[in-house]
Amino acid sequence: MYEERTYRNLVKTDDLTKFEVIVKETDLLVRAESDLFRETRESVLKYRRQLETYIEMNPKFQSSLIPLEDDPYAPEIVREMIRASQLARVGPMAAVAGAMAEWVSKDILRLSKEVIIENGGDIYLATSKERIIGIYAGDSPLSLELGIVIRPEETPLGICTSSGTVGPSLSFGRADAVCILSKSATLADAVATAIGNIIQEKKDIELGLERGKEIQGVLGTLIIVGEKMGVWGNVILTELSEQ
Repeated sequence: MYEERTYRNLVKTDDLTKFEVIVKETDLLVRAESDLFRETRESVLKYRRQLETYIEMNPKFQSSLIPLEDDPYAPEIVREMIRASQLARVGPMAAVAGAMAEWVSKDILRLSKEVIIENGGDIYLATSKERIIGIYAGDSPLSLELGIVIRPEETPLGICTSSGTVGPSLSFGRADAVCILSKSATLADAVATAIGNIIQEKKDIELGLERGKEIQGVLGTLIIVGEKMGVWGNVILTELSEQ
């Protein structure tokens, strides 16, 4: 069943061309300086082929819920997912959405100076102007009320969100939103999953923030549980109603 992606309207980019690229489970919303659908789809197919071929030869890569050892012979996107999962202490597929957004973006950045790619709520962007990324947190009263300010000098940047109450992704926690900022969307995705797994109730927000601090490469953490929110690091918030 198709799930309406409310969060896809949470980045204002009237100055960029917007298009979707869907290949099997990969569902990208792309914003770039021009319509680069063909080039983006080719990039998606390339990385999906690498991942699918690797999984066929190494099924544990897809099924493991714990980190795997590095494989020097694996494609670079696979090795990056393994490295991120080791830092976050989760299985490598916890990083797949962020990895696809990041690696496809890097290809498209050769053709467009500005790129914003969202994949299931995980975003990788490079921008020349300030952007606001809205925060979707399901039924939380804070959902759609706040946005994260992203300044151009901070990009390229990954902004990845995990939820135990929204969407189909596997989470063992009950957070409405765990949002992680990192230069690596691959790492941000893995860490968002890891922290999301330990958030069972509001009192766990502080524990989640502390976990984010410990992981090298994490620039900022935002956690929402119901009407409660915790923030650490380089996260600049603004009210969406003011935009």
